[in-house]
Amino acid sequence: MNRTRSATRPEPPSRHRPVRWALAVLLLASAGCGKGLGEESGDAMARDTAAVEAKQLNTELGHRNRVRDAGSIAAAEIVQQERDATSGGGETVRREALAWSGRTAGDERATVDVRFVVTVPERPPVSIGGASNTAGEATRCYRYEFQLYRYTTYREIDCPSGPAPSPPTAAPVPSLPEDGRQRLTAVLRTATPQTLAGAARAAFPQDWITVDTAVHEGALVAAVGVPAERDCLLLVRTPAGKIEAPGYDRIWLEPGETGCRTGLYVAPPR
Repeated sequence: MNRTRSATRPEPPSRHRPVRWALAVLLLASAGCGKGLGEESGDAMARDTAAVEAKQLNTELGHRNRVRDAGSIAAAEIVQQERDATSGGGETVRREALAWSGRTAGDERATVDVRFVVTVPERPPVSIGGASNTAGEATRCYRYEFQLYRYTTYREIDCPSGPAPSPPTAAPVPSLPEDGRQRLTAVLRTATPQTLAGAARAAFPQDWITVDTAVHEGALVAAVGVPAERDCLLLVRTPAGKIEAPGYDRIWLEPGETGCRTGLYVAPPR
């Protein structure tokens, strides 16, 4: 008995399919040559990097709580040599102070103009259609404004032509002498209640240093400090003759609070 096969045989795979795949791969490889599918403008990347760097500097400059002239701010916190950018993409950034004026005292304002010069190297694609960019460069300038007890603000300005001036020099910051603790210790070891005040002032004659002394329950107390810098040295000679440095909350050194006074020990703020 003959049986007829009704099922149709499946069509064999097309002989042309491997050819089509090969052509597609070849086209992709060709497209990946030269500029690449994901190429960006190096100049545009440099401009974006400069903007990011300017914003980062504004954050770093932050809240101003010390009296400083603009030149000192520029010298200590802005001027720097060329370095790698924070983005980590191979860019380099040169930061230059162009102009500075004023100071942060009372209602006065200080300003510093800064130029950012960013260089971006060429980056070829590492794979077919991968990201890449051309070489590029950008220069952008910003003005930073400072005021005492305010956060730094900034805005973009037109860049002047020509080279940057010589970097500014920071003015000396008033401070206690490096051997201040040894000086005050020596005063307390030999002073009497009657001679304490004069001996302490003689050890710290600078007009930017405050001196406050007291006799409290048989102890000799001396506080010397630099109010503008919230710097304070507080020592006590106990009735037993021991020299101690009592602790205190530094918040009381802020403007409007106790300041560097013997009251930090004699009558601690509550």
